[in-house]
Amino acid sequence: MRAEKVIVVGAGVGGLASAIDLARGGANVLVLDRAAAPGGKMRQIEVGGAAIDAGPTVFTMRWVFESLFADAGRRLQDFLTLRPAEILARHAWRGGGQLDLFADVDRSADAIAAFAGPLDAQGYRDFCARAADVYRTLQEPFMTSQLPSPVELMRRVGFSRLDAMWRTAPFQTFWSVLGQHFRDPRLQQLFGRYATYVGSSPFAAPATLMLVAHVEQDGVWLVEGGMRRVADALCALGTSQGARYRFGAEVREIVVEKGRAAGVVLANSERIDADSVVFNGDVAALSRGLLGSAVKGAVPAADPRTRSLSAITWCMRARAGGFPLLHHNVFFAEDCAAEFNAVFRDRGITQWPTVYICAQDRGAEDTPGGDAPERFLVLINAPADGDSRQFNAEDYAPRVLGMLRDCGLHLDAVGESVATTPDGFENLFPASGGALYGRANHGAMASFQRPGAASRVPGLYLAGGSVHPGAGIPMAAMSGRLAAAKLQNRN
Repeated sequence: MRAEKVIVVGAGVGGLASAIDLARGGANVLVLDRAAAPGGKMRQIEVGGAAIDAGPTVFTMRWVFESLFADAGRRLQDFLTLRPAEILARHAWRGGGQLDLFADVDRSADAIAAFAGPLDAQGYRDFCARAADVYRTLQEPFMTSQLPSPVELMRRVGFSRLDAMWRTAPFQTFWSVLGQHFRDPRLQQLFGRYATYVGSSPFAAPATLMLVAHVEQDGVWLVEGGMRRVADALCALGTSQGARYRFGAEVREIVVEKGRAAGVVLANSERIDADSVVFNGDVAALSRGLLGSAVKGAVPAADPRTRSLSAITWCMRARAGGFPLLHHNVFFAEDCAAEFNAVFRDRGITQWPTVYICAQDRGAEDTPGGDAPERFLVLINAPADGDSRQFNAEDYAPRVLGMLRDCGLHLDAVGESVATTPDGFENLFPASGGALYGRANHGAMASFQRPGAASRVPGLYLAGGSVHPGAGIPMAAMSGRLAAAKLQNRN
């Protein structure tokens, strides 16, 4: 019997995970990507001869990848070297204060007690317990399952456990729940930042997103060799299962014949036939017609106003001084609301934005830098308007450096840095406007409004951060597995 031929469009994490499961199940899988290497948003940029991670920098939910490798008869540790982070991140405020969060709840609580007092330390313990409860409630019935309706989710959780669903607080904002646990506004700001992990504002996102705190508390790992090694490992695992890859192959059109997806046409006009297609890209590219008119109705039309955060990033080699950097560092100004109002309401960037720095040559413990230049990714949040306007990174660099100086950090760049703006991300990921997380999780129903694994066009399946279960490396991997399962079980 002829093996089903499946084309996976896009070698991001979702597409790579989908290819692994499909090939393992006996399909003839070909992965196509216009980039020169796998990874999608998980990319590296070379600056002064040094490779710098320019996309995701946080590796969590290790079990997602252990399961993917184990199902293929392999071990994750044979492909990747992962080191647990004892200190999750170091945080500092322009108005004063420095706080480390640890992988150990007790150590974090002690640090918070010294930082803000015993009441907030107890609030942190209660918040961690509540976040864990939300995670346990939603993990199997929502995160690792095909997209449910709200009623179906209730059925999966169990009507006898309505109290557990109520505790997920979908109709409260994340910010309002933080106020129930923390009195110090700096702590509200710190934990509110977890909403940005899915590209959202804590003032509009549902309190359900407190589960992100549990995900991070459950373990953050540093990937030896950088995050691109994750994509390389997934590609190697797929190859071991029989999947094939073509890079530098841009898909111009998804072909539909007899009412179902039947292959693709490349930018060079080459046609490749298939029985099914998995699309691993921003679903807005489909509804905008960038993959051909035949699949324009495969998903609901995307409303640009619902887009998640974009960013301005700088990849650089620099000498750092004055502040004890770790691998993950966050620097806050005083007005949290101003930052999110600027991005989502005013479509701009506040005067003093939050700055994230990944010091990629440092570990997750106190490791002072030497005299040699280090590799840095510097990031601030920005509106996802990259398809309607251009951003000049140099306009914002003085604000960033000023914020860092006010927090005690001095960065002296060595050579040129490489900046990426929302319009740059739009060029990399068409139709996204530069949104890095698909749709923003704003409102109680936002999670249900992402497309599921099956599109409206028979034979066309969806994977990636813009579809269920959402953004982030492990969630994208789960989306790819859900797409593969939907394809395999459709008959």
